[in-house]
Amino acid sequence: MAQTLKDKLADLIPKLREERKTLLTSHKDKVISQVTVAQAIGGMRGVKGMVCDTSVVEPDKGLIIRGIPVMKLTDRLPEEIFWLLVTGELPSEDELKLFQKELKAHGEVPPYIWKVLKSMPKTSHPMAMLDTAILSMENESAFRKRYNEGMTKMEYWEPTLEDAIKILGTIHTIAAGIYRIRYKKGPIIEPSKKLDWAADYAKMLGLPPKKGETAAMMRLYMVLHSDHEGGNVSANTCHTVGSALSDPFYAVSAGLNGLAGPLHGLANQECLGWILQTMEKFNGVPTESEIRDYAWETLKAGKVIPGYGHAVLRVTDPRFAAFNAFGKKYMKADPVFQTVDRVYKVVPEVLKEHGKAANPWPNVDAGSGALLYYYGIKEFEYYTVLFSVSRAMGMLSQLILNRALGTAITRPKSVSTVWIKKQVSG
Repeated sequence: MAQTLKDKLADLIPKLREERKTLLTSHKDKVISQVTVAQAIGGMRGVKGMVCDTSVVEPDKGLIIRGIPVMKLTDRLPEEIFWLLVTGELPSEDELKLFQKELKAHGEVPPYIWKVLKSMPKTSHPMAMLDTAILSMENESAFRKRYNEGMTKMEYWEPTLEDAIKILGTIHTIAAGIYRIRYKKGPIIEPSKKLDWAADYAKMLGLPPKKGETAAMMRLYMVLHSDHEGGNVSANTCHTVGSALSDPFYAVSAGLNGLAGPLHGLANQECLGWILQTMEKFNGVPTESEIRDYAWETLKAGKVIPGYGHAVLRVTDPRFAAFNAFGKKYMKADPVFQTVDRVYKVVPEVLKEHGKAANPWPNVDAGSGALLYYYGIKEFEYYTVLFSVSRAMGMLSQLILNRALGTAITRPKSVSTVWIKKQVSG
């Protein structure tokens, strides 16, 4: 018999709590990380100091969601991925249908949200609009209401799940509405009662369906950007804010603010910008020789080639490979995709020869923008919103599990520069 996500978690959580309790009682003094001065000053890069069970990023393998390499999940729906992130298992067919029905049941955007968005300045950044909408919807929080009424710590995960489903059930509709409002695309398009989550998002944006290709692209995009460990800026920010028992609307809103930063969520538009700049320079799809010369020109000017290199990975990002495979299947004649593919053949060798890149291989952002551009989304500012809709799955799944397991408030110890100088000199 199919279970709801809540019932599934109700069965799973006691086991997870016992596992964590055993780890704490049996191994609480075991050392799992050491911190260098470079790490302390360099943004805690590589410091093992938090727990995230939804996914890991292996330097030689890339993103692994609940033990499954992401390349094995590219034919799955985002709804299946969210279920997997939360429970550790893919849903059965009946469980998937039940969950999709639940998302649609919680999918009505409160009318005041549209009033808030339409009252914002016409030049507002779409990310500011999305963040404002999610924060405004905090008025709907089941967690805040239940907390104020009084509930035990063991119950915290239940209204957190309720809020998560409310956010996940509406964020794509809100995001699509923002696109329609901000770029004057016409009236807001109502959600469908039949389409899956990603296909519905594509429809509400008003994109040409292209015989189902657009929906397929959106499903892939949402799956590939869904989660990326717990230490990235958006997930870590959501985790920190949520650790103070701020409800999911506050926590996800905070995570979105982090995602809006140029060093986190803006990378795909910068990558596509470099591709289009390259095409403009050579009046079309450049040859491999022209790409090689332009890559060297970029590097000698002290600039980077956007989309190449990664903080963790030391191989081609499998998410890039998935986008590249999709492009070869559906849009191999597209000049922008052809340029992306040729850059992939040339740039890693240039970077190896250059010698300063720790990782010469492409990350996910090197290819994702080309797909969005081809299927009709040419407003670069909006690209981070698409990333955000997907990454909400990762943020919310981690938040649910942290509430279920009673994860403590985040409070690392900071030290002064004077303290460090004394330590290294002594």
